[in-house]
Amino acid sequence: MKALLLFAPVLLAAAPQATPVAPAPPLVSVDGLPIGAIPKQQLPAHGCAAYLWTASGTRALIAMAGADPARLRVSLQGKITDLDRTAQVGASGFGFPEKAEYRSGSLVAKLTMKVETRESISAGAVVPEGLLEIDQAGQDSVIVPVAGLIGCV
Repeated sequence: MKALLLFAPVLLAAAPQATPVAPAPPLVSVDGLPIGAIPKQQLPAHGCAAYLWTASGTRALIAMAGADPARLRVSLQGKITDLDRTAQVGASGFGFPEKAEYRSGSLVAKLTMKVETRESISAGAVVPEGLLEIDQAGQDSVIVPVAGLIGCV
């Protein structure tokens, strides 16, 4: 028994150590498309943000649109990119247009979304349907049906 106690520190040092589990990396591709999931996003400091998931296939958070500042966040080829709103048409509510165009260099994203208020939501709304179109120079255009929620501070 005493011999076993003498070797206890050696046995403990040789024992396999528990490895902390890292969070899963964001999806680089959702449903085989060149758009990936973005990680969980916080509400903005002020104003509203639209959180948009794919409406078919894998339900992944693929975009966040801010009303002020007017930006769209997406993940393309594993890189999260923020695009500034450069054009808009109509009004959906909560600071969002019915149709918006966002741009950064040769990357253009077009977002069309319908916004509906609900009595059960006090500081936001529902996006029951929308389309996110991504155009990159030299690449095929991608159109993804989206749906989501708008949260406001």
